[in-house]
Amino acid sequence: MRRQLLLLLALLPLILKAQVGEYRSELAIGVNGGYMMSNVGFVPEVPQKMLGGMTGGLTVRYTCEKYFKSICAIVAEVNFAQTGWKENILDIDDQPVYYSYDTEKANPLAYQRQMTYVQIPVMARLGWGRERKGVQAFFQIGPQVGIFLTDKITSNIEVGYGTQTARVSNVIAQDTMAVENKFDYGIAGGAGIEFSIPKVGHFMLEGRYYYGLGNIYGNSKSDTFGKSNFGQIVIKATYLFDIVRTKNSKIK
Repeated sequence: MRRQLLLLLALLPLILKAQVGEYRSELAIGVNGGYMMSNVGFVPEVPQKMLGGMTGGLTVRYTCEKYFKSICAIVAEVNFAQTGWKENILDIDDQPVYYSYDTEKANPLAYQRQMTYVQIPVMARLGWGRERKGVQAFFQIGPQVGIFLTDKITSNIEVGYGTQTARVSNVIAQDTMAVENKFDYGIAGGAGIEFSIPKVGHFMLEGRYYYGLGNIYGNSKSDTFGKSNFGQIVIKATYLFDIVRTKNSKIK
């Protein structure tokens, strides 16, 4: 029994080393850009369509290990993003609402607010496939914070004019309320494909979803909304080039 214990202790460093995986120390930086579709989860509910906007910025990736077949990395971004919401103003019959003087029904009521944020996601990434030449599939998830910069309202709503039919939703306070919480936070996650070309770089196409845990308005009992968090769908492309590479001829 004692001999078996001594043998196990002697082999323990080798076992632990085998469990750590294949060491990496690779740093890549680059740029990203894409299209974002957003809405805000208001409670009480505000009928909406998805609002489109652009997003883009800088990306940094540090690859630290290959554990079995999974390539482990940390990805951080600093992006400018156009987010917000677009209202779907309908009557009880799910038809657009027009002003009483709009006899030709050419301009239904419309309202949208586009908000510009600096967004900083930091995500853990797992990849499967080729690292330096070929194709790799990946999944990444992690926290994201955002800082509100500016907003822009686009609307044809006029005060004091009647409409031909009544709006199905009478929740309109958000149309004139300024953003109260300038700091946003939540969880971002996505999946995609990476194409690596030696001496050129890494090209990625990704679909991502962001769920906001913060609210743009106060949510106490005395406030208008109990919830007002972002939901965002992003399709983006990223290009990275290597700054530091691990010297290992076995890495493919």
